[in-house]
Amino acid sequence: MFFSIKELVEQAQSFSSVAELMITIEMETHECPRERIIETMNKNLTVMKQSIVEGVNGVTSVTGITGGDAARLNNYIAEGKFLSGETILTAVRNAVAVNEVNANMGLICATPTAGSAGVVPGVLMAAIHRLQLTHEQQLDFLFTAGAFGLVIANNASISGAEGGCQAEVGSASAMASAALVCAAGGSPEQAAQAVAITLKNMMGLICDPVAGLVEVPCVKRNALGSSQAFISADMALAGINSVIPPDEVIAAMYQVGRQMPSIFKETAEGGLAATPTAKRLTDNLK
Repeated sequence: MFFSIKELVEQAQSFSSVAELMITIEMETHECPRERIIETMNKNLTVMKQSIVEGVNGVTSVTGITGGDAARLNNYIAEGKFLSGETILTAVRNAVAVNEVNANMGLICATPTAGSAGVVPGVLMAAIHRLQLTHEQQLDFLFTAGAFGLVIANNASISGAEGGCQAEVGSASAMASAALVCAAGGSPEQAAQAVAITLKNMMGLICDPVAGLVEVPCVKRNALGSSQAFISADMALAGINSVIPPDEVIAAMYQVGRQMPSIFKETAEGGLAATPTAKRLTDNLK
């Protein structure tokens, strides 16, 4: 078992990949055969893909506040006039799709939470085409993301109520970035650097849901988190290292979360949730 990014990277040297290390840990922790571990992750992958398809087809939230943006992005991509890269924009579309399905009370896979559920699948599904990932490699992507996410959860937080949105979308973006590095052929150490780069760039992000719902600004933050994952992965693959080691970045994120005022931690009392428009929307829902 590993309890830090440093230990994860070191232990991964004894396995063919970070994914294989994580599978072994899961087998030992849950006392389950490999086949069952793979089967469970395969179900997660299936749900992720289905939620993206559903969201891209167009859904509206139960409240009516959000919805239809994944479909709009899909049409925008099809027109070919976009400014950013197609792969990144596809990941953004996918992430929005998943979170719109979540806001519609549909079935999603929390990775690591419902509020940040769009990032990992959004990045993965975009990477499938870009990297020509096999089904096994897709599963490896998720196991790799889970390995790095486990360290973040154990040493900081993945809860917006505890650590702000940096702990949710920030963690999800870091997980996706690390998995993306490994999927592209990068080393565990490079994946660790991607985690550090991502968390540093998203550190301090508050959790300020309008009306206390996982819609605004959550959906669009998943979109930006997906793009951050790709940028961090490219930086790490280019050989760029974080000056502050990954484990120290995680520790810093934990401290920032602890010191963050409660109004910025999923209470809907500060930030965007306190704007006039947000208050009007909240009153309309009563």
